[in-house]
Amino acid sequence: MNKPITIQNHNFTLHPSGAMYWHEREMLLISDVHLGKVSHFRKHGSAVPKKAIAKNFEKLQDVIQSFAPKIICFLGDLFHSNLNTEWKLFEQWTSTQTAAIVLVVGNHDIISPDRYEELGVKLVSEWVLDGFLLTHIPEERDALYNFSGHIHPGIKLRGIGRQFLKLPAFFQRKCQLILPAFGEFTGNYIMTPDKDDVVFAVTPEEVILVNTQE
Repeated sequence: MNKPITIQNHNFTLHPSGAMYWHEREMLLISDVHLGKVSHFRKHGSAVPKKAIAKNFEKLQDVIQSFAPKIICFLGDLFHSNLNTEWKLFEQWTSTQTAAIVLVVGNHDIISPDRYEELGVKLVSEWVLDGFLLTHIPEERDALYNFSGHIHPGIKLRGIGRQFLKLPAFFQRKCQLILPAFGEFTGNYIMTPDKDDVVFAVTPEEVILVNTQE
């Protein structure tokens, strides 16, 4: 189940994939896919399931079909490192897309810009739209509300006794919303919210507003 939210009089939908749809702009925001990471670790001997590669592209297709965006904006770390076998899959994927694709360059995005331009992907260091600042690394800037990724935010939910559950999360502050990592095999950084922070935990089926105060 999706979670609708309103920020600065604009309407957004948080999706269980970790993506966010901006209705007024018909834009899908996705952060930290880390394509190529599975192949990178498998090449170096890690026993990472190969099916995780296909899962990234399946998730992309599912969320795109849900919203039919005119723009797909990746908030950094689209590809994990150097070119590997997953780049061919990315080429095939981009060839099937009708939406414009924009990459806000992240710290892992080291592949030559020429490679992206050949696929029709536009690269920017940041993007300012309608009072919103789109970056990879979270920032605070006067008069702008920041959407970002990078941190792979997660939350620990406590149950009865010593039971607990760790989930990826959308982490919202007064002037900032950090998206969870979209990609498989990315991990989460457990964050401790302040009293004014808002946290939306992400499960495979729904996005849930959680009360994290103990």
